[in-house]
Amino acid sequence: MLEFTDGQYTDRKTLFVEVILPLAIAKNYTYRVPYELNNLIAIGKRVVVQFGKSKMYTAVVCAITEHPPEKYEAKYILEILDDRAVVTDRQLHFWKWLGEYYMCFAGEVMNAALPSALKLASETKVQLNKDFEYDKTALHDKEYLIVEALEIQPELTISDIAKLLSQKTVMPILKGLFEKNIVNISEEVNDRYKPRRRTFLTLNPAYQGQDNLKELFAILEKRAPKQADAVLAYIKLARQQKAISKTELVEESGAGASSINSLIEKEVFIAEEKNVSRLYFEEEDLDANFELSEQQHGAFTSIQDQFKQKDVVLLHGITSSGKTQIYIRLIEEMMAQGRQVLYLLPEIALTTHIIERLRKYFGSSIGVYHSRFNDNERVEVWQKVLNNEYKVVLGARSAVFLPFADLGLIIVDEEHETSYKQFDPAPRYNARDAAVFLANMYKGKVLLGSATPSFESYYNARTNKYGFAEMTERYGGVQMPIIEVVSIAEETKKKTIQSHFTSVLMNDIGVALANKEQVILFQNRRGYAPVLLCKICAYTPKCINCDVSLTYHKHSGKLHCHYCGYKEDTPNICPACGSTHLEYRGFGTEKIEDELSLLLPETRIARMDLDTTRSRNALQNILNDLEEKKIDILVGTQMVAKGLDFADVTVIGIINADSLLKYPDYRANERSFQLLAQVSGRAGRRGKQGKVVIQTYDPSHRVIKQVIENDYLDLYLTEMEERRSFHYPPFYRIINLDIKHKNPEILHNQAIYLGNELRKHFGADRVNGPQVPLVSRIRNYFIQSIMLKFEKDGVSINKVKAGIRDIITQFQTTQLSKGSIVQPDVDPY
Repeated sequence: MLEFTDGQYTDRKTLFVEVILPLAIAKNYTYRVPYELNNLIAIGKRVVVQFGKSKMYTAVVCAITEHPPEKYEAKYILEILDDRAVVTDRQLHFWKWLGEYYMCFAGEVMNAALPSALKLASETKVQLNKDFEYDKTALHDKEYLIVEALEIQPELTISDIAKLLSQKTVMPILKGLFEKNIVNISEEVNDRYKPRRRTFLTLNPAYQGQDNLKELFAILEKRAPKQADAVLAYIKLARQQKAISKTELVEESGAGASSINSLIEKEVFIAEEKNVSRLYFEEEDLDANFELSEQQHGAFTSIQDQFKQKDVVLLHGITSSGKTQIYIRLIEEMMAQGRQVLYLLPEIALTTHIIERLRKYFGSSIGVYHSRFNDNERVEVWQKVLNNEYKVVLGARSAVFLPFADLGLIIVDEEHETSYKQFDPAPRYNARDAAVFLANMYKGKVLLGSATPSFESYYNARTNKYGFAEMTERYGGVQMPIIEVVSIAEETKKKTIQSHFTSVLMNDIGVALANKEQVILFQNRRGYAPVLLCKICAYTPKCINCDVSLTYHKHSGKLHCHYCGYKEDTPNICPACGSTHLEYRGFGTEKIEDELSLLLPETRIARMDLDTTRSRNALQNILNDLEEKKIDILVGTQMVAKGLDFADVTVIGIINADSLLKYPDYRANERSFQLLAQVSGRAGRRGKQGKVVIQTYDPSHRVIKQVIENDYLDLYLTEMEERRSFHYPPFYRIINLDIKHKNPEILHNQAIYLGNELRKHFGADRVNGPQVPLVSRIRNYFIQSIMLKFEKDGVSINKVKAGIRDIITQFQTTQLSKGSIVQPDVDPY
């Protein structure tokens, strides 16, 4: 386009941007860039755009072009939110791969990747900007009407404004008001990230001389003794630290904020507001002088050597063999090269526990990232990683989305854990597998660590795809725990069982408590009782939204659904037959805690499960109390199995191993072994041999024997024969399709149709189902599942996924698909 400027025609470029919207749409949308923003637009910046008739979103620019879209007229972007890109080119490439591999949309990946404070979506609400003074007389008639209405009612929806003006299209008018800074299109359109501000104090140079300071004290002691105390406290703090905040001085002096304010007014103190990190931790003296044992040194050297040939190495080290110390040495090596390290852990429980140990070695150069952080904290970590301020990031699975500059190493600790897999919502990614691709993008390395590796990783190591290092002894020569299996049936017959605790377990608990040692009890179910049952008619309360029975929670006195969060009061009378004979069947962690407190009333008992760790610092407080020996017995779910390391835990009790072993899943034996071995590994970790008591109705079960003998290889070889025979991973790839609908009959027809189409395309032997899953209704949606299995050799998985997408798309164009949801899940287990 030619433009007449300064007496001559010049070429004026019209730019268009392809953006990722935070929506589950199949294609990225293209917008036009206003000419005045041409020099400011860049890939990776966030822009505010209108999508649809009345909704505004924050989108991320992923491409810039001079070609307009062919099928529609491009709207203008409304605003650029960033001075510099907040998403890097490598991240956009990573997002694209995740979307393609896990068969989801780019917008769904963006939603998972960006902290919510960076997704400034504003869909419906409009408010006046209270921080801006405006002249109503300068407004157009329709703008005036909107502003006048907002002065009466502080918030209006887009539809309210459309009714007010008697017209459908109101966004251009709102855009004008927005650009004039008069309105906010939803409060989130103002960037929600605000740095934390603190007031720091310095003593006025006029009082820093000895004589002047004495004169000041003489005056203050007579007229304002509390202010004199504040000055004294300041001098004391100034000997210990450089920066002194107003909050610290108030706490140290006990003088109160008003006294400090008076000293500021008198210009005794000079106050200055500064941004401070919410993530500040006091730096400790670094202590990296530990020595690796001979076994650790051998594993460390082997990993270094194999990294020359392989991008991924599996470290198979039994529990308490000292894997963390090897990780520390590898991190030091990578930091010396000036490269970044990502240390992934499966649970926030592990993250909070291990961070204290790692800070001892790496101080403030280590950052932490997980979902328990609030929006502002997550954005702060994001920005520090973007600026290359953090050399090491410790995080749960979402940390793979951070904007690394030069990622040299990813450590995936406890790589077998199912917590690395996101099940809902999309992208249904596995952070372990994503880490392998991510490291490859940066030409970095991946170390997978586990005492009980996933069969996929172990298979890759045995077939030479991955490198392999092994440690078979506990660090410091500590012996593996004694494992005793106790038959619940036998003890019930002999009447030696108390509540859910066998005589063997109660005796071992008593010995541990007498020796001032600690106990962990594992029960793989939270709540008080899984089932409330009428003894007369067998009625069981079920969730109104999901096809599951409700679990009784004693602390709330209510029945809870663990799938959708529905709660209802516990009935005293059976609603089916009117009987008062209702009883609780089964038991969860809450009931274990309750009954143990009756049996051992003097014992300090705590519980660690999803219910007790919901609040921000609850988890850390429990772990601190265990470390400081304020807890004698910790009762918990799978959280207690994962990597906890406490010196005085000598007895582990597994209350009911059968709930793990009898689960209808081809991975049940693998998962059972992993969980039992991991829980057992919490016992006797530092100088003391521990004891593990496994309570079960089936003491002769093969997996229990393999756990006792710590024979992972026997488990692996046995299970792999079955996997090969029945076409399961690692020999085959699995893709699940979940079809959901609120009407079970319509769903049945939809699932049959899809199943038939998939069989026509891929062959009957590769398509299993449709079938009803164990939980057949969640949040009022009925579910049917189709499982597809594909050989790893000789089949292009990309072509397979393209075929599945085509079939789903074709299905969604038919009348039959109305009201349905189809969710692909790649590598679902």
